[in-house]
Order: sequence, then C-alpha cells, then structure tokens
Amino acid sequence: MKVRILVSFKDSVLDPQGQTVMNALHTLGYDSVRDVRQGKVFEVELEGLSREEAERVVPEMADRVLANPIIEKFSWQVVEP
Repeated sequence: MKVRILVSFKDSVLDPQGQTVMNALHTLGYDSVRDVRQGKVFEVELEGLSREEAERVVPEMADRVLANPIIEKFSWQVVEP
C-alpha cells in the first residue's frame, strides 16, 4: 500500500516561502492568487498492513517524525491499495 502524506504550516504560522512565491506570481501577472502555502509531500510504501493498521500507523509516523506538531499540520491518503 502506498500513502501520500501532505505536511504544511498551520494556518496561524507565518509562511515566508509561500509569501515569496505569491509575490513572484503577482509580479508575473497572476493577480488572482490570494495566498500560497508551502509544504512537503511524502510518499510512503507500506507492506503487510491492513487499511485499519495503516489508519493507526500513518498518523503516528507523521506526528512523530514527518511533521512538527507545534507548527505543522498533516493530511494523508492512500494512493495505491
């Protein structure tokens, strides 16, 4: 099973890289862009786990290793059964 984990700053945390990208987009004429948030994507291949076990293990991995729970949030999805 392959899962994709998306990690980004919490809404209350300043994202200077996202702001820089947004400013660059505005400079290039993309004035409809209202906000940009930068993040990380992890693709993790799991072996020998049921869907129920993955639902327990993946958030634990993300919370302990992949994201800083103080300033970041994460979401995840199965991309391959």
